[in-house]
Amino acid sequence: MQLGISSFGEVAPAHVAGGDRSAQQRMQELLALAKLADEAGLDVLALGEHHRADFIISAPEVILAAVAAVTQRIRLSSAVTVLSSADPVRVFQNFATLDLISNGRAEIIAGRGSFIESYPLFGYDLDDYDELFVEKLSLLLEINANEVVSWQGKHRPGLAAQGVYPRPVQSKLPVWIGIGGTPASAVRAGKMGLPLTIAILGGAPGRYISFAELYRESAQQAGHDPAQMPLCLNCHFHLAETTQQAADEFFPPYATLMNRIGRERGWSPMDRRHFDFLCGPEGPLFVGTPANITAKLLHLHNLFGNTRFLGQLVLEGIPHEQVMRSTELFGTQVAPAVRAALGDTISATPLK
Repeated sequence: MQLGISSFGEVAPAHVAGGDRSAQQRMQELLALAKLADEAGLDVLALGEHHRADFIISAPEVILAAVAAVTQRIRLSSAVTVLSSADPVRVFQNFATLDLISNGRAEIIAGRGSFIESYPLFGYDLDDYDELFVEKLSLLLEINANEVVSWQGKHRPGLAAQGVYPRPVQSKLPVWIGIGGTPASAVRAGKMGLPLTIAILGGAPGRYISFAELYRESAQQAGHDPAQMPLCLNCHFHLAETTQQAADEFFPPYATLMNRIGRERGWSPMDRRHFDFLCGPEGPLFVGTPANITAKLLHLHNLFGNTRFLGQLVLEGIPHEQVMRSTELFGTQVAPAVRAALGDTISATPLK
């Protein structure tokens, strides 16, 4: 099982043009974090695209290109690329360029996004939410498979025997589908034979087993081998030397983040009692010691048979040193223990 980290690049915005030192600092911290993750032996770094004041990652491929220059082996992915409001030609070109810079480490996790800001920002109608994604995914896959493309759609001008360049180092860019709570999206990924990432950011992981089942059943019905279908799970996480320390460090910023989003969406406020429940054996939060997290990851693998796990960081409100320590523990203690338990042959690069 591959293990990695993901981030949305949370930040407290200054709303001062030319003077947002918090964004500048967060960007430098992201680069340092990526370098550490690579050195600690983690397999994947994934950055999520958003277009809000409280997240700094609106162009993940640009940041990943900077990461490529300071890392050696870690896979570099979006999480997600909001494909519905993007141009698939430019998405492919950007990630193919990243692939060239990184010597073949680029990946795309394509999704519709958990927020809607990008739709009016780029001039798209939310009424076309699903139709946009389906059409643009078809074009992205067509470009990925063919150097010269002829294609017609509704929401973008067509292509008539046009070449799309540059081409990546890899024969094809890995394109994953990223989903939250929509079963139809799992079915779509299975039918298309595409790798699937399920974000489990609320509710017990056990509630999402049906998504994995739908994914594999749909793949089999479409003629794909379910045993060969990559499946990734994405959950919030934070590690420390003791369970109490991990919870005390993670609760305040996590509650602040979830309550801010919750006010927009009508969720109940997050309190410590609810948080502690979510950190329990059946909850979606991977917060605790390396031993705790190792056991919980193995339990998750037993439930889902997943081939990858991404631990989602929360950066705003947690001192950078604590985030770095959490990532170091994940790479140097949890990852080797999980690989040994599962008999994985992935070799980790020791921390320098």
